[in-house]
Amino acid sequence: MSAILIGCAHGTRDTDGQDTVRRLIAEVRAALPEREVREAYVDVHGPELGDVVEAVPEDTHGVSAVVVPLLLSGGYHVYHDIAKAVHGRVDIPAAPALGPDQRLIDIVLERVDQARVPPTATLILAPAGSSDPRSRADTEAAAEMLRARWGGPVRIGYAAGIEPTVKDAVAEARRFGEEGEVAIASFLLAPGVFQTRLTESGADYVTAPLAPHPKLVEIVLERFHDAQVG
Repeated sequence: MSAILIGCAHGTRDTDGQDTVRRLIAEVRAALPEREVREAYVDVHGPELGDVVEAVPEDTHGVSAVVVPLLLSGGYHVYHDIAKAVHGRVDIPAAPALGPDQRLIDIVLERVDQARVPPTATLILAPAGSSDPRSRADTEAAAEMLRARWGGPVRIGYAAGIEPTVKDAVAEARRFGEEGEVAIASFLLAPGVFQTRLTESGADYVTAPLAPHPKLVEIVLERFHDAQVG
């Protein structure tokens, strides 16, 4: 039996966000025509990951499915929700989150270019935010990747939950008089309430979320393959 790819996202009430995630899953499906690709979510709406996993017939001789988190960093949803859903199913491994990964930074910089952010601007990398230290470590790693490739200052500001918030980060950049304007580099997968918070942060520029993008499909397929051979 060929392994099923289960793309597992967070979930959102925002219809544009839902459409964007489903478009990403459709692009993965188109890139993997010989395999079945199913969608699942850990919060807000269904299909719920636990139900999707339970519906996969058990394979006692190999891998029946792989859960690929459609999440940009590790954290509670990866290490608790997804881990709990696959617990006891040795035939269904869970892949790591999509980041940190240089290809995500490629997309961030592409979005920065599309927003016509000047090269002297301070960039504030803005993920959703998590109290889980593993998620924050992944964000710090992503910020370091961005610093290596951006000429101006790079800060971190979170859309929700923890400090510094994006508003705090914008205010700090202006307070320190960093040269140039301030731009929010969205580190979100899709539109929704968190992206709206970025637009309300007081920055001079706010970039679009990362999806859809071919490099996201590339990372998802790589995580799927590596989980099967690992």
